[in-house]
Amino acid sequence: MQAKKRTLVMGVLNITPDSFSDGGRLNSRAAVVRRIEEMIAAGADILDVGGESTRPFAGPVAAADELDRVLPVIELIREVSDIPVSVDTTKAAVAAAALAAGAGMVNDISALRYDPEMAAVVRSYDGPVIIMHMQGTPDTMQIDPRYDDVVAEISAFFEERLTWLEANGIGRERVVIDPGIGFGKTVAHNLEILKNIKRFKETGCQVLVGHSRKSFIGKLLDLEVGERDCPTAVLSALCAANGADIVRVHDVALNKQAVQLAALLG
Repeated sequence: MQAKKRTLVMGVLNITPDSFSDGGRLNSRAAVVRRIEEMIAAGADILDVGGESTRPFAGPVAAADELDRVLPVIELIREVSDIPVSVDTTKAAVAAAALAAGAGMVNDISALRYDPEMAAVVRSYDGPVIIMHMQGTPDTMQIDPRYDDVVAEISAFFEERLTWLEANGIGRERVVIDPGIGFGKTVAHNLEILKNIKRFKETGCQVLVGHSRKSFIGKLLDLEVGERDCPTAVLSALCAANGADIVRVHDVALNKQAVQLAALLG
């Protein structure tokens, strides 16, 4: 049986003390190296390194602190592997330094809206840029998210952003769009997004889904954060079957198996 185009697995590497899922666990060089090696051995296609938590109600982190967190990790990755690395940041200075240290893509939850210098940084390299939809900001997004038609409104947001990016010299062929599961969405909104992955493919861009261990899974199934990896993998398989190009996850091994099965059954 011939497998269809496979969905890539992006492993989350949060170097933050307050990440909703694994904050504080990677608090030593040895722990970071062990985590990097585990994810690569499990089959990660991309590692996404972040130094600022974007969980609901998270506060901002200074660029200097973010750099102190992410640059040593990117350097460690480059010591052991040539795996593609993404830097999860909204700050142009952090993105530029991360790219110089060996990252090959920028993952910006603000869709290049927060820092006016970010477009110039993204123009400076040839790799992908990930832009995400978010209603509000991390400290306000979950207070009372509302939409008349969540899929249509997110799609309209991406068309506006893609037009802006193209006007600023960044072609849509480079852009990966992330509908922003949990970023200014209710449980019902998240489910509607997951049911409509193919709608977002109409932009002509690759689609990334970041659903791993998020609170809507806990609310639907009454599960704590540490119990959400199995349902996360189920959703990864469903997203892959519906055209998702990348899933951003914490448990690489489990989700790698899920998307491989989806490809074989597709």
